Amino acid sequence: MTGLKFGLNLFPHQWESIQRVEELGYDSAWTSEHIFFYFPTFDALTPLAAMAARTSRITLGTAVFLLPLRPAALAAKEVASVDIISGGRLILGVGVGGEYPKEFEAVGVPVQERGARTDEAIRVLKLLYTQDNVTFEGRFTRLSGVTLQPKPAQAGGPPIWIAGRSEAAVRRAGRLGDGYLPYLFSPDRYRDSLARVREQAEKAGRDPAAITPAIYQFICLADTYEEAKRTAAADLSLRYNQPFESLVDKYCVMGAPEDCARRLGDFAEAGVRHFILVPLVQSLAQFMPHVEAYARDVLPKLR
Repeated sequence: MTGLKFGLNLFPHQWESIQRVEELGYDSAWTSEHIFFYFPTFDALTPLAAMAARTSRITLGTAVFLLPLRPAALAAKEVASVDIISGGRLILGVGVGGEYPKEFEAVGVPVQERGARTDEAIRVLKLLYTQDNVTFEGRFTRLSGVTLQPKPAQAGGPPIWIAGRSEAAVRRAGRLGDGYLPYLFSPDRYRDSLARVREQAEKAGRDPAAITPAIYQFICLADTYEEAKRTAAADLSLRYNQPFESLVDKYCVMGAPEDCARRLGDFAEAGVRHFILVPLVQSLAQFMPHVEAYARDVLPKLR
């Protein structure tokens, strides 16, 4: 299949592995974030700045940046800084979060406001990236004749990809997003949701074809499908603090290289054009060997 791109989600403390990821031919590398969560985390942007200094070609992205946890103007400054450091290689994947309410409490943001705050912040970012002397009176942000300097390296700012599984994320992607980035989807659900994103874009007077169809895709490589299923269920149950044994068949790419390539192909047929692969492994020591195996044994079957 032509036109497919493949990225890799790294744990933020794996920033030192980015040169090898670039050498292997991946199109993009991504980091996630929480302030507090069930396991140790960094913020998303700081590791990307370190990765930018060690690479020259690979696109760098957040999967995702929890936009409602920050004042919009502060987020605009942080994102612009990393885009400049990377030479304009940043994609800003944004999510509303909510899986861990204590991090919202810790920064003084009511969790029920996260969607409204995200929508407003996206508008603020776009204003600050495209205009000078910005005045804005919103529900959460007030700007009075301010100019963001310097502007991002990319004209208009980094592309903003909207993450999430909800209908609100579909509407947000269609109205405000440059990309759509759901997770834990089946191919059928992806196809249906992408169609609704494009409908929302048309209603908003936007070009649906300008929205990049992406997915945050868990993948588990093993000698057999059953072995991969056991590893995937154990990893995801730990990550999300809930049982996943009954869900992995539907949502994960699993098995031998042929199995993984076939399932990725199903998602590509459903409309995905940029995959962010999220390795599920038994231990961190297996992470980079699996990344090398995808590049060697799985991705060539799709490219």
